[in-house]
Amino acid sequence: MYLLINADHRLDKAVWRPSEHFDLRPSGLQPELVVVHCVSLPEGEYGTGAAQRLFTGELDCGEHPSFADLEGVRVAPHVLIDRQGQIEQFVSFDKRAWHAGVSVWRGRSGCNDFSIGVELEGTVAEDYTVPQYRKLIQLVGTLMDAYPRISADAIVGHCDIAPGRKADPGPKFDWLRVVGQVHRHMGA
Repeated sequence: MYLLINADHRLDKAVWRPSEHFDLRPSGLQPELVVVHCVSLPEGEYGTGAAQRLFTGELDCGEHPSFADLEGVRVAPHVLIDRQGQIEQFVSFDKRAWHAGVSVWRGRSGCNDFSIGVELEGTVAEDYTVPQYRKLIQLVGTLMDAYPRISADAIVGHCDIAPGRKADPGPKFDWLRVVGQVHRHMGA
């Protein structure tokens, strides 16, 4: 079962939580890269809603000591997949979400210009859930159909485009599972 992207470049069944942490893609650029991230706020705590508040600019950085370094941060992925596999969308896929930061892929800098950011609720040190993998694989297949420039070898981790600066999604992420399913989708 695939997901549907509507005329507004949003997933039909996702919870829409609009963020202001985006701008327009440079003229003529379409998505051609999917960047997988992970997030939990506080680290290792799930279902707190803090990541969503960060992505929408509503996080009170005084509510937890670990949030102090997030003061003034303006960041948002296109989507977040929680531990149960539910998707929330913050930025339409045709817009440039601010998720990758300083980044390079295949010699091209500024990956936000041509990528879609997907956050998984988790940490680099913990396993992701079966529902998350299931929904991520469905999402990637849907994105590949909607944006033909995204190929199976263009699904990467934040660690791949910002090595030394970022480690997510981490060593517990099952790339073989995701890549295998993506290749099956391409052969279908």
